[in-house]
Amino acid sequence: MSERHRRLSFLGLTRRQGLAAAAISWVGGPAAVASAQPRRPPRPRGKPTPPPPQPPSLPPPEPVALVGGTLIGEDGKALRDAVVVTDDAGRIVFAGPAASRPAASPGATPPRTVDVTGQTITGGLCDPLTQIGIIEVSLEKSTSDRAALDEEDPIVAAFRAADGYNPASSLVAIARQQGLTSAGVIPGGAGLVTGQSAWVDLLGTAPDDTLGREVLALHVGIDDGAYGSYRGRRANAWLRLRELIDDTRAYLKNPAGYDRRQLRTLPHKSRLDLRATARALRGEVPVVIHVDRASDLLTALRVAKAEGLRLVLASAAEGWKVADAIAKAEVPVVVYPLDHGPRSFAALGAREDNAARLHAAGVRIALSTGSSHDARKLRQTAGNAVRAGLPQPAGVAAIVEGPARAFGVDDDYGAPRAGRRANLVVWSGDPLELSSRVVRMFVRGRPASLRSRQTALFERYR
Repeated sequence: MSERHRRLSFLGLTRRQGLAAAAISWVGGPAAVASAQPRRPPRPRGKPTPPPPQPPSLPPPEPVALVGGTLIGEDGKALRDAVVVTDDAGRIVFAGPAASRPAASPGATPPRTVDVTGQTITGGLCDPLTQIGIIEVSLEKSTSDRAALDEEDPIVAAFRAADGYNPASSLVAIARQQGLTSAGVIPGGAGLVTGQSAWVDLLGTAPDDTLGREVLALHVGIDDGAYGSYRGRRANAWLRLRELIDDTRAYLKNPAGYDRRQLRTLPHKSRLDLRATARALRGEVPVVIHVDRASDLLTALRVAKAEGLRLVLASAAEGWKVADAIAKAEVPVVVYPLDHGPRSFAALGAREDNAARLHAAGVRIALSTGSSHDARKLRQTAGNAVRAGLPQPAGVAAIVEGPARAFGVDDDYGAPRAGRRANLVVWSGDPLELSSRVVRMFVRGRPASLRSRQTALFERYR
C-alpha cells in the first residue's frame, strides 16, 4: 500500500458553514500511535488474576434471646414478661412466657441475651401491595420496572415483579426504619392480568437474601383506584378473564398440540402466560383481584368459586356492603384504610370504617398503604383504621399476621412463633402510637440497620 493511501484525513466543519476545515493527518496509520505508547509490563507468571470485587455479604444470623418485653403474638394478643429466642439459621425457636422457656439444645450456640424490659416485641410489619424496589422516582421512566413494556397486551401473566426488584433501592431502608421487614412487590400497568407479585424481605444485596417468595400471587385489575382498571369496561374484563381461564385449561389438556399448532386458535398465544395462569388454576398461588364496586366483588366471588381459584380481594372499597358474602366465602381482603368518601364511580360507597366493618363480619383482613414511597406510613395507616373502629389488637395483626395469612406464607411469616423466620421488631412502646420508634430490628435473624439516605442527609446538613 502506498504512503498516500496510508495517510488518513478527517475533515471537520466545512468552509460553507463559515469555519475553516480541520484536518488531521496520520503518518504510518493510526495503529502507529498505539504502538508508540509505553506498554504495561507483563504480569509475572504463576500469579493468578485476582477475582473482581464482590458485593458485601451479609453476616450470618446470630442467636439472640429477647427477654423481659411485651410480646404481641397472633391475633394481636399481648403477653408481658415474654422471651423470644432465635437460632443461627435465622429462625425462631421459642416465643412465649419466660417461665416456659425450654433449656437450650445440647451443642447449640448459646444465644446472646438482650434485655428489652419496658419495650414491645412484634413480628416485622408487611405492606402487601407496594412497588418497593421496582420504582424509584415516579415521574422518571428509567427508574421504573413495574410493568411490562407491551401496553397493548392486556394479558401479561408471565411478567414477574421479582425479576426487576432492586434490593439497593433507597425506599428499602426508609421503609425498614418504620418497622417494615417485608413487602409484597406487585406489578403495575393498566392491563387485565398485570403479572405476578413477589414477597421480599427488606435486607440484603442479592436475590437469595431478599426473595421470600419469587412468585407470590397473580394479579388481575378490574377496577381499583390505586392501580387502575382494564379499559373501564367491566363486562368485557370478566369476559376476557374467563376466556383466559378457558384457554389455559385447553392448553393444559394438550400442551404438545399447542406446540405443534394443532389446537384451536388461542387469543392468548404466549406459552409463558398460559403456564403462569395454570399455576393459579392448580391453586399453587392465589389470584388477587383489584376491585372496588360491591357488584364486582360478588362477581369475583362467583368466578373464583366456579373456577376453583384461591381468591384475595384488594381495595374492596365497597366491601362493607357485601361483608357477609365475603366472610361466608372465607376470602381475605386487603384494605386501604385511608379510603374515606367517593374517589371514583366504582367506589362511591368508600368509607373509612370499611376495615372495621369487614372485621366485625368475620372477614380476614390485611391493611396496605397502596403506596411505595409511603409504605413507611403503614403503622399510621393501621392507626387510622383503629380510630375508625377496628380493635387495636386487630389493627396490629392486620399489618403483621394478616398479609402472611392472606397470601398463604404464614408458615414463614407473621407474629413471632417457633419455626417462623426471625423477622422481629422491638418498639419503644405501642407500635401504633406515632411517638413510638423502632429500637431494634432483625430480618431473618440478622440485625438490621436503621439508617437510610434520609438520616445520612440529616446528619450531614443539620
